[in-house]
Amino acid sequence: MSVDKPVSSTFPDSGELASQGSDELVVNVNSHTGEPETGFDPLLGWGCGHVNFEPLVQSTLFKSADDGSIINDLATNYSISSNGKTWTVHIRDDVRFTDGENLTARDVAFTFNTAIGSNSELDMSNLEKATAINDTAVKFELKEPQSSFIWRLRYVGIVPEHAYRKETYGSNPIGSGPYKFVQWDKGQQAIFKLNEDYYGKKPYFKKITMLFLDKDTAFAAVKSGDVDIAEVEISYANQTVNGYNLISLPAARAQGVSFPMQNNTGEKSLKGDPIGNNVTADIAIRKALNLGIDRKALLEGVIYGKGDVEYTGVDQREFGNPEARIKDSNVEEAKKILENAGWKDTDGDGIREKNGTKAQFKLYYSSSDQTRQALSVAVSEQARDLGIKIDLVGTSWDEIYANQYSSAVLYAYSSIDTFNLYLQYHSKEADDTYKNPGLYNNPVVDGYLEAALRATDQDQATKYWQLAAYDGNTGFGPAGDATWLWLVTIDYLYMSDETLDIGTPQRNAGADILGNIYEWKRVSATNSTSK
Repeated sequence: MSVDKPVSSTFPDSGELASQGSDELVVNVNSHTGEPETGFDPLLGWGCGHVNFEPLVQSTLFKSADDGSIINDLATNYSISSNGKTWTVHIRDDVRFTDGENLTARDVAFTFNTAIGSNSELDMSNLEKATAINDTAVKFELKEPQSSFIWRLRYVGIVPEHAYRKETYGSNPIGSGPYKFVQWDKGQQAIFKLNEDYYGKKPYFKKITMLFLDKDTAFAAVKSGDVDIAEVEISYANQTVNGYNLISLPAARAQGVSFPMQNNTGEKSLKGDPIGNNVTADIAIRKALNLGIDRKALLEGVIYGKGDVEYTGVDQREFGNPEARIKDSNVEEAKKILENAGWKDTDGDGIREKNGTKAQFKLYYSSSDQTRQALSVAVSEQARDLGIKIDLVGTSWDEIYANQYSSAVLYAYSSIDTFNLYLQYHSKEADDTYKNPGLYNNPVVDGYLEAALRATDQDQATKYWQLAAYDGNTGFGPAGDATWLWLVTIDYLYMSDETLDIGTPQRNAGADILGNIYEWKRVSATNSTSK
């Protein structure tokens, strides 16, 4: 069904899509965007930040190939100075905004300079300034070397300097991407039409209607045939709908338990929240859980096999280190580690203790997330077999953040930006942010992370990111300091009309379902196959 009027949150049993066989597309891709509160403005988060995705309306300097590698979009090439602080990017000279104005390096510089002071989730604090050298070259000057800056260049959509007003741009954006913005019916839908002057490969679909439905309502839209593709909850993994294929796309969306790494000495955070946990600070507890937990059982029992087991949080990324992983589901070896470290059940209550301290701690999770709740329950049940008692606390994120330095938390990690790996494991003060909630502090790991950021070659940076996970002696992974109990990665699930061919989705980019929109097309239902 293709619509120009707002779509109701309830759908009649309309049978076949009105758009079936057409070049119009109706999507509900909640993870791709949700509805952007500030509109379609890259400087306020559209396309970049906590979740990175194809912005449709704007071009980016770089984009991702199907294999996940970074390739040129507006850019034609780039270079980095020997000290890693200056990046020079050359861009195409044949690109126009949809209002007919040429896109030049001045627009690129304006975009990034404006982003420095914006409220975007994408951190630009390390960018000193961007300068247009000429119409087709822009220089980025960084305060400190940052190999991960490539991801800033990858995801920030370029806006026109002559037509950008922070107060109004998001509701009527002008860009140079594959689609033009048409209208936004707040709370319901947004409509995009093909940019006929687009410089790159033009998509097959000439019109996209993007619905803003929650996942349950989206599934109702699938059942009534009112949407071409919709993201659905993992609980629908075993559901079938006539005329639709279930697509399961990896995204390296890792779920894991953070461990407070410091002992409880009475120290408080800047906000006065407690720091330290005398149980999880013991590496024997962390090692035993990493060894003893059966991740495959969690994969099959909680998320219906729609994902993979996870050990380091970045197993599926190119910068993951296989040497940092361990072989799990080894209950006997886990028990030996605990016994040798002095954790014994001397009173027969099933909970080990050491020097009068019970092997018991709290695990916080978001009460609004059924999957995290189910994972937390399953982990606590398995831990009990090891003699470790985990008390579950389902609550709000405010309460979770207030307790993250003194209790375990079930968090998710899905960023492909390597800088987040630095933030996750580099030592820091208790600054009340959710990065490095365990306050991990390992000078060797810090050194690797810093070297990774200073590297001017991405392959060299990858080597250091991997060493930070494990160098044969130490690291943040389970083979090293076991800073987290990573559990599983969860795929993104989509119900797709059988006449829709989505090509080859980008590697581990299940959240960015529209990232390869250039490959999508409509096919005959008799020729379509399950993906």
